[in-house]
Amino acid sequence: MMMQPRRHSVLVCLTLLVCIWLTGCSREATAHPDDKAIRTFIDRYFSTWSAQDMDGYGALFDDKARVYFLEKSGSISGEGKTDFLHSQKMAHSQSKVPMKEVPLEVKIMGDMRACQVEVKWKLTAGERVVTGLDYFTLKKDSDGWKIVSLLFYQD
Repeated sequence: MMMQPRRHSVLVCLTLLVCIWLTGCSREATAHPDDKAIRTFIDRYFSTWSAQDMDGYGALFDDKARVYFLEKSGSISGEGKTDFLHSQKMAHSQSKVPMKEVPLEVKIMGDMRACQVEVKWKLTAGERVVTGLDYFTLKKDSDGWKIVSLLFYQD
């Protein structure tokens, strides 16, 4: 018995959709080999900043780290660790209300020597709420993970 062309097309489409769905279900995201330590590091980055612990915050950066801010216009500014830490200390001291920044989503890619971490974050300062993204490049040394570079921007 011959199938009608329309019925055959529907059957082929349904078969393809089921195959695609099953393929997608069978793939699992591969976690970074040091996932837990990196997530703990990222949590410490946000908690020390929010607690205004600039010594603890600064200890997370490599001495040669660079930090870049991407403006909405597309222009970029950058500074070294010392200047960046000073700017963060000033931001806290000049804020009329305490500021708290928390990670919302964390994506990690890399190996045990270096990795890239994308973090969606939320900053709350009183009634003001700002979101944005951080793009970290981390390296691992004998003391653990350190920030080599950070590019961030606000939504």
